[in-house]
Amino acid sequence: MTRRASSPVSVIVAVLCTAGCGRSPAEPSGASSFLDGTWQGTVTIEVNPGEAGGLPATTAATTWTFEAVPQTNLQTFRATVQSTHLWLPITTVASTALVPTNSPPTHISTQGDYNSPRGCRGTFGSSGTAETTRIEADFTGVDCSARFTGRVVLTKQ
Repeated sequence: MTRRASSPVSVIVAVLCTAGCGRSPAEPSGASSFLDGTWQGTVTIEVNPGEAGGLPATTAATTWTFEAVPQTNLQTFRATVQSTHLWLPITTVASTALVPTNSPPTHISTQGDYNSPRGCRGTFGSSGTAETTRIEADFTGVDCSARFTGRVVLTKQ
């Protein structure tokens, strides 16, 4: 079996890249997004707005934790959503996207589902603006036979 020697050019390129990049070629970039981490704030929900028997808007604490999905240009995230709202006490995982860019200010959209305390599978969506340390977005969904609308306001912790 013969062994090929590395060419001097390939050795020099590898050394320059390692020195110039500050890491070995196999290491991850370590890039992170302004969105990564825990955000806390409030969720306001009105149940069956405009309908007889609808519930008025009420507000409660909520925490959203975002984690970038690898190889998505820091534009797709896994979001853990926790709500302490009396009508919507949930913890679930949702999908979040930033468009058209991964830099603030940018549009943020989140969609998810959850086990409803009313015995069905609920769904929700949120759409708004993400800034460096603040998110303001609508918050709407369907829970069994009820629909809800509202707003979420979050700040980076």
